[in-house]
Amino acid sequence: MLLQAFPATSGKLKGLPRGIIHAASDLEMRPLWLRSSSRSKASVYSNRNLLAVPVGIKQKHNVDAMVQKFLPENFTIILFHYDGNVDGWWNLNWSSKAVHIVAQNQTKWWFAKRFLHPDIVSIYDYIFLWDEDLGVEHFSPSRYVKIVKEEGLEISQPALDPNSTEIHHRITIRARTKKVHRRVYERRGSTRCSDASEGPPCTGFVEGMAPVFSRSAWYCTWHLIQNDLVHGWGMDMKLGYCAQGDRTKNVGVVDSEYVVHKGIQTLGGSGRGKTKQRQGGAAIDMRTEIRRQSTWEFEIFKERWNQAIAEDKNWVDPFKSDQRRLRRRRGTQRFS
Repeated sequence: MLLQAFPATSGKLKGLPRGIIHAASDLEMRPLWLRSSSRSKASVYSNRNLLAVPVGIKQKHNVDAMVQKFLPENFTIILFHYDGNVDGWWNLNWSSKAVHIVAQNQTKWWFAKRFLHPDIVSIYDYIFLWDEDLGVEHFSPSRYVKIVKEEGLEISQPALDPNSTEIHHRITIRARTKKVHRRVYERRGSTRCSDASEGPPCTGFVEGMAPVFSRSAWYCTWHLIQNDLVHGWGMDMKLGYCAQGDRTKNVGVVDSEYVVHKGIQTLGGSGRGKTKQRQGGAAIDMRTEIRRQSTWEFEIFKERWNQAIAEDKNWVDPFKSDQRRLRRRRGTQRFS
């Protein structure tokens, strides 16, 4: 399945014959020359998947271990270099097989919005958009893909080893006796998760550090990513709207293929001291500034979401029971 080019661009292509227009592309490298016997095979793709990771040279060893797992499993690798250091990766034997994109001090979501356009990644069955600090000793990409296909998961993530350094949501913790889980049961503080729960963080939820998207789910998610809000805080709470149906069924955490979240923060400095000088000479902690920016962007995202709902009179929230009843009633009236 190839996604069609946006209709809005069709008017700009009047100078071209229709048959020359190719609506989609990909991230596959092309050789400068091919033997004639190989040319027919060059455009054949099947069961291809994509791993995209924001990387800094300090996490080179961990990223190397990750790529060594994915590359033999028919994955295309794209590295987003947020520290500007590409030369330090060339001594890895797989580096020339990866796509390298450089932009200083940009986040995973900034890169994804600009370089993982749905038309560009439409040949890939699944898009893994992972952080660089994940341990993959207990993870098999091929087994993972097989499980999400069998379970019909449009959006998923590997479970986190309970011994991970950083765990933010209980639903992401590995259940040792399960292959997949889609909800968590919890009664702690203000959180009340039960069989009656219909949304995050109890069900229909994965976290932003290791999401995996089907082609269709990514088409929706790419549009959800805000071009000017780079941190993505709070967006994971809305990913269920891209689940291509019931988020309590189509979103899940895979327990049998799990990872270790090491919780190493590198973008913006180590957080162990003052890493940048103001013009006036006073030092500031970049991690504090990043957290402040993230919090501000989260509020902006919530305001935009609410405004979009208010302005779109035809939109019906698929996860609000009263609106679902209204939609069914409208459908009945339309066909009566």
